[in-house]
Amino acid sequence: MLNNILNFPIINKLSPLKPPVAPELAREIKFNVSQPNAIYDLSVSIRKLVENAKKDGWEIVVLCIGTDRSTGDALGPLTGTKLKTINYFPHVYGTLDDPVHATNLGSMLSTINSSFAHPFIIAVDACLGKLENVGCVTLGHGSVKPGAAVNKDLPAVGNAYITGIVNVGGFMEHLVLQSTRLNLVMKMADTIAHGISFALGRNHSS
Repeated sequence: MLNNILNFPIINKLSPLKPPVAPELAREIKFNVSQPNAIYDLSVSIRKLVENAKKDGWEIVVLCIGTDRSTGDALGPLTGTKLKTINYFPHVYGTLDDPVHATNLGSMLSTINSSFAHPFIIAVDACLGKLENVGCVTLGHGSVKPGAAVNKDLPAVGNAYITGIVNVGGFMEHLVLQSTRLNLVMKMADTIAHGISFALGRNHSS
């Protein structure tokens, strides 16, 4: 679900535990998918976040938000599908077969919070941003606000987030979303899925 990269993170208040903050994630970190070391750098940062969360008793959940009805907004379900094909990690929600989007996001959050005692949700979503940042993946601590860039009022999601800047924001977002190149979205989904997979350490190949 497309979110606005200019929104500030909001700490998820659904769980009584205080989310751990790794020093490396005190601020957002960006990774350009065109760089050869993007997957490795992203996975190292995610692993630090995951290790800290597990140490404090949190259960890791990956929630990929978006819809395959829009090229730019398909980043989330593409990532979820790719992650499920390369990793045994069971707690992945939002795929091409079962997308999580505006109409079912609230019910999915309720399901997650009733299924896990202390879920640490890593939200994966597409976003719009500045031209020089298109093609970058952002990792940060806090929540994303899905749909903000296209004026949808949806709940803030996640204890941490991974967003892919798929196109330029600020003008006619719906048309920009529809005209986003699938090639870029696929590259970003590959980068995020493999980055999460390596960080979780549960690859099918292992």
